Amino acid sequence: MFFARWKTLSILAVCLFGVLLCTPNLFPKASLPSWARQFSLGLDLRGGSYLLLEVDMDAVVKERLESLADASRTRLRQANVGYVNLAAEPANRRVSLRVRDMAQVPAAMAQLREQANQIPTSMGATTPDIEVASTPDGVVTATLTEVGLRAKATAAVEQSIEIVRRRIDETGVSEALIARQGQARILVQLPGVEDPNRIKELLGKTARMTFHLLDETANVAAATPPPGVMFLMGEARPGQPETRYAVRRRVEVDGANLTDARAGQDNRTGEWVVNFTFDSIGTRRFADVTRANVGRPFAIVLDDKVITAPNIREAITGGRGQISGNFDARGANELSVLLRAGALPAPLTVVEERTVGPELGADAIRAGILALALGAVFVFLYMGLAYGLFGWLADIALLVNIILLLAALSVLEATLTLPGIAGIVLTLGTALDANILINERIREEYKNGRPPLSALEAGFTKASGTIMDSNLTNLIAMACLYAFGSGPVKGFAVTVAIGTIVQMWTATTLVRLMVSWWYRTTRPKTLPVIEDGRGFWGRMARPLFRIIPDVTRIPFMKGARVGLLVSAVLSTASLIGAFYPGLEKGIDFKGGIVMEVRTPGPADLAALRSKVSGLGLGDVGLQAFGDAETVLVRLPVQADEGGTQQAVNAVRAGVEQVAPGARILRVEAVGNRVSDELFLGGMIALAISMLAMLVYIWFRFEWQFAIAAIITLILDTTKTVGFMVLFNVEFNLTTVAAILTVIGFSANDKVVVFDRMRENLRKYKTMPLRQLVDQSINETLNRSLGTSMTLLLSALPLALFGGDTLSGFAWVMLFGIVVSASSSVFIAAPIVLYTGQHSLRRGGPEAAPAAAGGKGRAPAGV
Repeated sequence: MFFARWKTLSILAVCLFGVLLCTPNLFPKASLPSWARQFSLGLDLRGGSYLLLEVDMDAVVKERLESLADASRTRLRQANVGYVNLAAEPANRRVSLRVRDMAQVPAAMAQLREQANQIPTSMGATTPDIEVASTPDGVVTATLTEVGLRAKATAAVEQSIEIVRRRIDETGVSEALIARQGQARILVQLPGVEDPNRIKELLGKTARMTFHLLDETANVAAATPPPGVMFLMGEARPGQPETRYAVRRRVEVDGANLTDARAGQDNRTGEWVVNFTFDSIGTRRFADVTRANVGRPFAIVLDDKVITAPNIREAITGGRGQISGNFDARGANELSVLLRAGALPAPLTVVEERTVGPELGADAIRAGILALALGAVFVFLYMGLAYGLFGWLADIALLVNIILLLAALSVLEATLTLPGIAGIVLTLGTALDANILINERIREEYKNGRPPLSALEAGFTKASGTIMDSNLTNLIAMACLYAFGSGPVKGFAVTVAIGTIVQMWTATTLVRLMVSWWYRTTRPKTLPVIEDGRGFWGRMARPLFRIIPDVTRIPFMKGARVGLLVSAVLSTASLIGAFYPGLEKGIDFKGGIVMEVRTPGPADLAALRSKVSGLGLGDVGLQAFGDAETVLVRLPVQADEGGTQQAVNAVRAGVEQVAPGARILRVEAVGNRVSDELFLGGMIALAISMLAMLVYIWFRFEWQFAIAAIITLILDTTKTVGFMVLFNVEFNLTTVAAILTVIGFSANDKVVVFDRMRENLRKYKTMPLRQLVDQSINETLNRSLGTSMTLLLSALPLALFGGDTLSGFAWVMLFGIVVSASSSVFIAAPIVLYTGQHSLRRGGPEAAPAAAGGKGRAPAGV
């Protein structure tokens, strides 16, 4: 309990530093110095759109192979190498041809090798991106290598990220987040954007503009184009049939050489056009092409569609040109934005979309703050009244814990989401777990006859190992959730993990410092840990109640067999229910679309259902949601990712027709591939967390404890799943977070009981194992129930006031807390008893007579 002055100053400095780091969050970002850091609110709190884009890697491969085929065709002709059947084969990732003369095979292979791009490798070396080979019958192939494919994919994603950033910047959206996710996906967060349709349209266009000569000799009515030519459709014009063009594949001038593009109006006709300017290379190339082809048609192609194909009247040497077409003001402006930002190397598809309106965001903030405030009040009062002075000191440490948690989020410039607020609320409960352990140990040591200072020393020292073990299991669960979770759920994992780490420090260091101050100031002859205080302040300094008496001799193991049997029956029924009727999967795991719509007046459900059902999007579900003006629309997963976005747009338009002025408050759209990945990630997180806890408990305890823990965790998880089936709670990423939190708490609770069993095994060498297990449970009963109570008190406001997003999460948590507390007694302990009868207590029941005679026996509750 001694603290050197430098230690005291260091602890106070950490607390003060935490307050200073939190302070910038109270001020607008624009008024802060550059060094100040703030955490930001997630889209679910302030409103906005979350888009997950996927780069079409098949298009990247196809473009590389077609470019290789075109270049090879030119080179082989120039080298007078005769060939047939030159074609790009994207399915096989190769270009193939057959050389007519076997003697020319080496020359053909050499020409193909010269088309290779050199990929940098380690130590400054390079390797080609294609592998050229031949067969005895003269077939030459150039296959894209794995190294080349990875390099192409990396370059495509990096280039796409940069172009997406430019396009979004052009739209004026502020504080947009654009980041790579995985190998071929781009995450885009757009704060304040309620309707991301325009953004999606901009991002969904490749915007690759190229200039080609037309092949005037080709028959455009033919089924297939001649070699080196492609048939492309012209831009549709009102009242006119679509025109088909025979466009030469060779790119005469690339849009990548554009330096500027601006919307404007033609001085002669008044129609909207896009004026563009080339760089020096593009200017020279454009001049050469137009000079050599006066009188011939010259096509401007944008994303495989011919915008216009005018005849070249004269050489254009100034590097300036004009694109005319069927443009209005918006279309011309959008095209100019796309051309200025540059062309995407491959199409982007929206595979996941989540949009939240600012109204819902404000409601979520209010609900989160209310849940946090109520949880704090309940937990603070419980700790103060149940543990007296030491409980009030723990409450002070809890305030510092929250400040340091927010400071850490600020330093990381983390994004605080609604699940993140739930994590802070749960931190209120879990953060006091260590204080409860310490207070119970101090009480136990003091009642065992130690003087005050010795009891304080022993309480903090003996509880530290258990605190470390119990909290590490929770960190393991959060690490698995962060590794395999997605989006806001990662924020929940980070928040809980930081809170867990900070609370270990505040409980074992800050509270110890405050207790040492109190002791040095008062030099008490007794400790305020027993309910015998006199007067108001005496009663406030000492605990006012205990959940159960200190000394209990409940024979829990008499119900061991019944507990295991009941647990097995409930878990079996839960497993059956998980398959039939089955869990109600949320769109995270089954894909689909959920849209929350608010109409100007009471919603006409019949008209809305008729309209949306007539869109041909599959089985549509509509229901009133909360009030008469709000409707929840559910659509099944569509056939492809592009179809998902088309369905969202179709429903928007249909709702607007039925209820003009209706607002889309929320959109969640998850495609097939993403939902499968999220489901697999959730299952892996559950499996790995259990395996990691098994390994950790096996390492820290005997194998019997590890087996008991993992079996109990599995049974707790299955019962939680049964609860979700019974009450139709959606199985989604948020409830997976709840299950993982339950697993962490369950392991935490069992570690404390196991730790006391291990201590008693060393202390009472001859006590029968059955009696020792009962005694260990009785000794830790107040601690287990106390921690369960703080968690229940913090989670209950989430269930009642946390809103629709968190209600399922909170109810799963509440059920899991009750199940975990009971399973420590009626499942884990009996398994240790039955597996350890002959190994933990050699001789087993034969040791009973010695214990009964008084040797080595201690009264329960000591």
